[in-house]
Amino acid sequence: MEMFVQEPDDYAQDQRPLEEILNLTAYQALEAINKLHHEGVLSLSGNAGTMKEKDTVTPLARGTPNGVLTQVLTEARREAEERLRRTQEMKFTISTNIEEVLFKGRVRVNEMRLNDFLTKEPDGRGVVDTNRDVLLEEFFKDPTRYVRDKGALNEMQASGAYFRMEGAVKGEVIFDEDIRRLCDKGVNNLPGRSLAAAEVTATVHNSSKHFLDAAAEEARKQTTTSAPERLEGVYESVHNARWSHAVEIPDGVGRKKTGTGMEAYEGEPPQSWTYKKADDAIEENDAVQQFGAAPPVLMVLALEKGWPYSWHTIQDLRKDVFVNCEVDRAWQIVKGDLTEWFSTHGKNKLLPGERLLIGTPGIGNLVAAGSYLLYQLLHCDAEKIQVVFHCFGGDDVYVSDKTTKRVTRYSDEDMCVSELRSLRGHGRNAYIIYDVAKEGTPPPRHFASTSGWGMIAVPFPRVTNYDEWAKQLQTARIIVNCPDEVDVKAMCAWITRDGTKEKQAKYWKGVKERMYLLGPIPRHVFDEEAFRERCGAVEFALQTINEGTVKEHFSRGGESPWYSEDPSHKPVKVVREIYAGGVILFNAPISACLEERTLERLPSVAE
Repeated sequence: MEMFVQEPDDYAQDQRPLEEILNLTAYQALEAINKLHHEGVLSLSGNAGTMKEKDTVTPLARGTPNGVLTQVLTEARREAEERLRRTQEMKFTISTNIEEVLFKGRVRVNEMRLNDFLTKEPDGRGVVDTNRDVLLEEFFKDPTRYVRDKGALNEMQASGAYFRMEGAVKGEVIFDEDIRRLCDKGVNNLPGRSLAAAEVTATVHNSSKHFLDAAAEEARKQTTTSAPERLEGVYESVHNARWSHAVEIPDGVGRKKTGTGMEAYEGEPPQSWTYKKADDAIEENDAVQQFGAAPPVLMVLALEKGWPYSWHTIQDLRKDVFVNCEVDRAWQIVKGDLTEWFSTHGKNKLLPGERLLIGTPGIGNLVAAGSYLLYQLLHCDAEKIQVVFHCFGGDDVYVSDKTTKRVTRYSDEDMCVSELRSLRGHGRNAYIIYDVAKEGTPPPRHFASTSGWGMIAVPFPRVTNYDEWAKQLQTARIIVNCPDEVDVKAMCAWITRDGTKEKQAKYWKGVKERMYLLGPIPRHVFDEEAFRERCGAVEFALQTINEGTVKEHFSRGGESPWYSEDPSHKPVKVVREIYAGGVILFNAPISACLEERTLERLPSVAE
């Protein structure tokens, strides 16, 4: 390849394919590396200082001192993303080993070389030949051993990039430790872990346990088919869920007695949220306050037997669901659809509304909104809605029958289809909450609008097929905004409601610090291990941003709102806005920190 790059005409006589080769990004990267080798730069990351003086590499290296390395790393990341896409399609079976479960779809950042990481720092500080083969795991154990400039190291350690990468590396070290511990006890695969003694499985960290439990459940589903299963006591548990709420305390003595400025109370709030029409949508009417009672910041629904997500998985999930104004707004829209349906049913055969629920991954669209919708639907008039389906894909369905007051699980698609046909044949009305289990796959036809039933689908985060789905299923979108800081603070107040003022304040401080880095995403700010794992994913995503992809992440000043084909991209969140008379979905930076980091990578955009 070195000889080919020097004289490509000698080896490719046909000019047409040769031109195609020369225009390939991969070829241009190879050509750039070859030129640098001839000028004495043998390692891109190991000779950052020397490379800044080179101007012979164009156009790949033009504009930034480390342009070549950035391009090569970007290509590597794109390849890693493709590997990630393929691994996400992988199915766990009883033969899947522990390492495959824990590192499924993960980029092993702890295998990155130190110089590759340091090259991202301004002026390549700390990049020396002796660090060429040092792994990040070793570097984070003793940073002073590898970066001798104390000032540069202190500045580096104060950056968000350093903090997130350190967390990601430590997270991978935890996985490796757990794999070794289990293997030392003879536990190499999922069945082995299921059969292992409790003291053996108890040695792994919570993050590893989460992945292993989920994989074991998936493998179990693929090997087990059963008759419909009646879930005893579950219907009553959901129907009789306990209400609580959190309110903000006005300035004064009472506020100073808490660590968050919030107070949690049992029971329903005396005043809920109110809404107003905004063009074709409804929005919170925060200007309205009736009878002197302010609406809650947060409502909480709790029960003993868990919500549908905990029925669907063997994971130990929370039994309380946080309901903020955005979640309640989704129910108000569905309730409006049902009210219109009930008022015309039997006259002009108007079908109930069918919806797509869209939001930023991690805010709990289905866990919160799906559970809250189920609760409210069970309290609807039983003469109008007799059955509520809660579906996880087409082959794990929970049917709540309001007539018999029981929940039945159907874990086989054929059984599910049979039950659907039976209910339709008896003229019963149903509402379907459908969690799309696979990317790009709309609900099966037996859930389509021709059924005459209402449905809300919670799709896979990628939005590529939303328009196609809207046409196929005759749906309209419900866009759910992220919780704001006050919402998250209220969640903290509820979680620490039995703690002292000092414990409340300490917990909120930790969550607030994580929220500054990753945004108000409950899945990632309430759990330390989930936070560290997300930090690594965010750091990886930031490194893929360049001038060509910048508009996927944020717009420049004065531009119209925009949306990405993939709102699950780590640095952005989904935002709902009234624009040009309609409700639209677009992206915004998920936190001020990540917006700053993005601009640091793209100085020309910041200008």
